Amino acid sequence: MIRSLNLALAALAIACAPAIAQAAPATSPQHQAEARDASIPFANTVGIWNWEARGDSTVYFESNNRQWYRATLMAPSFDLPYVNYIGIDAGPTGTLDRFGAVYIHGQRYPFSSFVKIDGKPPAAKKH
Repeated sequence: MIRSLNLALAALAIACAPAIAQAAPATSPQHQAEARDASIPFANTVGIWNWEARGDSTVYFESNNRQWYRATLMAPSFDLPYVNYIGIDAGPTGTLDRFGAVYIHGQRYPFSSFVKIDGKPPAAKKH
């Protein structure tokens, strides 16, 4: 009985494997490495020239070489759309990356993602 149950589970696993493989996002290893390695060096001194908030959980950063990055916060900050300044937590190395965070009104908001984007950030929606 146990042997037939094991065979049935093995057959089910083999039948489901193509569906699981198709459900995975199709990203190249190079794209995954770029997303993982996105960073702004010297963010604690001269590395960041500009930033823009979008909604309550997205911040765009412009580096000193005019490249833009999108940081998504782990939790929403309802003050983010209305603040004039934010603090940047670039860690001891001074490099802003996926392990960084921002301070908004004294509250620390770590990043859930930090990726380099092509071109400028999308225009803010008009209300």
